[in-house]
Amino acid sequence: MLHGEEEIKDSRVRTAERRGIPTSPPKRSRIGDLRMRVVYRGLAVAAAVGAVVAAVVVVVLPGEPDGVVAGPATAPPTAPPSSGSAPSTGGPTGGTSGTPSTGAPAAGTLATGTPAAASSSAPQGTPSPGSSLAPGYTAMEALYADPRVPRLTRGVKRIALRSPGKRFVKDTRSGLAVPKLPRPWKSYGAAPFTTKQVLPKQRGTSVRGMFVTCPLPIMEQDSPRDTALLAARWTLNHHPKGSRITWLASQPVKRGWLLLYRVTYGKRTSRAAVVIMDGGTSKPGLAFVTVPDSQRKQWRDIGRVASGVRVLG
Repeated sequence: MLHGEEEIKDSRVRTAERRGIPTSPPKRSRIGDLRMRVVYRGLAVAAAVGAVVAAVVVVVLPGEPDGVVAGPATAPPTAPPSSGSAPSTGGPTGGTSGTPSTGAPAAGTLATGTPAAASSSAPQGTPSPGSSLAPGYTAMEALYADPRVPRLTRGVKRIALRSPGKRFVKDTRSGLAVPKLPRPWKSYGAAPFTTKQVLPKQRGTSVRGMFVTCPLPIMEQDSPRDTALLAARWTLNHHPKGSRITWLASQPVKRGWLLLYRVTYGKRTSRAAVVIMDGGTSKPGLAFVTVPDSQRKQWRDIGRVASGVRVLG
């Protein structure tokens, strides 16, 4: 009996084991041990990593067609400001002439300060008129590069100067006394000069005779002759566009220099003269007269100006 009871008990134990009642705790799955929020957090991290990879792929993929390389946009270079005074294109009219500059090159002169000029350490060749003057060039070299103004040679003759008249206009700023020209000349609003006399306007043109004085509007040179040359070039600002000079006379005067010349513009011409004279002020004085061929009867007054300018005293 004892042996039978043991068999019965042993059979019951085996039956219990077969019915899912183990004698030791079963091993659990690792996934089952994780909490759901941990699983969700892992899924979120995986999604974020996927998004970053997609963005990198989009950036790396070229957006331009094959053979096209996109570069940085660059702005076009800006034109440098001009340092000279602007030329007057209306000719020598009463009241429409440009303002004389004081020490700066006139319009058409060669000036410094442009990026192109500053990039070169030494001048290359001869500067062209109207372009910027590279560092190292002098005002006289710029003058010689201007085709509007020919070289003043020894072949240019002198003229006989008349005795000065008795009526004068005083210019205290330039230190000069200049002839008061007879009718039909008349005084006119001087600005931007210090004195001005003009001939009557003509129908169909703005060009008319003009006689003005002012302190020297350009840089004074070592010699009065060179200063007068630069001043004559400056007077082209007060002639029609495209004007060119032909020298008629050149000679020294007391404390200065005289130049007489013809100005050609198209089919028309003017006679003109400049007188540079040291009037005892901070800058020499300038007397400038021009008369167009349409008023050629007053060409004789140019000689009066040339011989009548003197120091105020």
